[in-house]
Amino acid sequence: MTNQLAIILGSIIAAAVLGDLMLNGGEAVLFLSRKFFLLLDWMAFWR
Repeated sequence: MTNQLAIILGSIIAAAVLGDLMLNGGEAVLFLSRKFFLLLDWMAFWR
């Protein structure tokens, strides 16, 4: 991954999180965070 691609991808993710915080109050970020931690727990179980 080049530096330029990393900056673009980081900017897109930051804009999506900022947009969610402004429009939804952060509900989507919270939902995805909870699902991600459940996925990590499930992966640790199968490890």
